[in-house]
This record gives sequence, structure tokens and C-alpha cells, in this order.
Amino acid sequence: MSRDSYATFPSLHARMVVIGLAAAVLLSGCRGGSTPSAPSSEQSSTTASPASSALVPAASATPSASAGYKPADAKGKAENVPVPVMPELAKENSKAGLEAFIGYWYATYSYATETGDLKAWMASTDTTTESGAAYKRAIVANYANDSWLVGGKIDIPSIEVLWQIGAEFQVAKVQVIQDEIEYFDAEGRIRQQPSEASNTAEAVKAAFRDGSWQVIDNGLILG
Repeated sequence: MSRDSYATFPSLHARMVVIGLAAAVLLSGCRGGSTPSAPSSEQSSTTASPASSALVPAASATPSASAGYKPADAKGKAENVPVPVMPELAKENSKAGLEAFIGYWYATYSYATETGDLKAWMASTDTTTESGAAYKRAIVANYANDSWLVGGKIDIPSIEVLWQIGAEFQVAKVQVIQDEIEYFDAEGRIRQQPSEASNTAEAVKAAFRDGSWQVIDNGLILG
């Protein structure tokens, strides 16, 4: 997908434009990396509006996976990475439930970035959409042929849910901080320039379907 692919969310301010995933993921390196020729100069530095003061249950990790955790490095892939666990609140069709779900959703993609395992993330994402498919391609490409990533962990300091009663879908603005990402091939050689650490504002579009939340679009906010 090229940089001239855009998506807009009607419920956001008119000046806020959400770039398609090529810019947010494949070309900027954010959210799991990019193709070798991808530049990162157009990455947004805007931060999301402050979230509410209410505490949102964090996505926890399975206890058994926390033992012997080893982050990825130049010598090899990460090992025993804790798998995010969805908070009970994230299963509710409510503003607080969506806020908790979004925190979990980013945790699953952070996990996928670190491990190449997309199972948990795909369970909460509509991958038939252009943006969902692009996210998936980014991770699959960066772990193909025994390649791997180092870094790229994601932190979500603030989430602002723009809740609309009775709406078909809901939108949230999220501040996303991601660590630098390094790219290695199966031989442990650097295969492209690192993607710098980032602090961006993103929009997340989610729908409550068949008793659970699902992300149906996502991208950078400009303006």
C-alpha cells in the first residue's frame, strides 16, 4: 500500500487524517517494521490527547511464560516472552471496556513484534481490511526465513475513547511510544537500518461484534 492510501474517521475532527497502514507500519517501521527500502521521515510526532484519569487494567502476562524471559538481541530471537492476557473489563461493551481492550490490543501487537507470533493479535483484529492485512504482512515479512526483530516494544501512556452511544463503531485516540527496532537475518546480520524510537498519536476504530471487541482500522493521526 502506498503513501497516497488514506482513511478518515467521520467522528474525528476534520483536520485529523489517519494514514493507511503503509505509512504507520510498513514504511515508517513503527508497529513491527518495514521493507528494506522503506523510509521513516514522515512519521508523525503528534501526541494523543490525555486520557481520562481512571485506571485501566493492564494486559497481564501468563505466569508460566514469565520464567526465563530473554529479549531478542543480535545473537537470536526472544525466548519465553510473556503472552498478554485480556482483562475481564476488556470484554465489556462500554467506554471503559473499550479502553481496556485497546490497551490489550496494543500489547498483543507488541508481543507479535517481539516474537513473530500473531495469533493473539489476529483474534482481536479484522485482518480482511486493508489496514489489518498490512499489519499482518509487516510481521510475517520481518520474521520470514528465520529473520527476527530486536526491540520495538510498545507502551500506551494515554487512551482517549470518543464514545458515541449507539454508534456502529467507536473511535479512540491513543498515544503510542515504541522502542527502536533493529532487523536481523537468519545469519545474525543487520539487514536494514534500524527504525528510530517513536512517540506518535494514532486512531483506533473498533466494533463490538458477536460479544467481543475487534479492531477494524488503525493509523497515524496528522494535524
